[in-house]
Amino acid sequence: MAAMKPRTGNGPMEVTKEGRGLVMRVPLEGGGRLVVELNGAEAQELGDALLAAVLLVKK
Repeated sequence: MAAMKPRTGNGPMEVTKEGRGLVMRVPLEGGGRLVVELNGAEAQELGDALLAAVLLVKK
């Protein structure tokens, strides 16, 4: 039987390549993680949207 790991939001945001896609894990404030699987085009689109948001905040 596999060991159970506690589900905490602690830890860094991370992206790993798994198979043909990318898996992004984002720690959540209330605990746990948001896990999203993306392809290359979706990751690029997300990166562009985040960059635009950061630039808006800096204005």
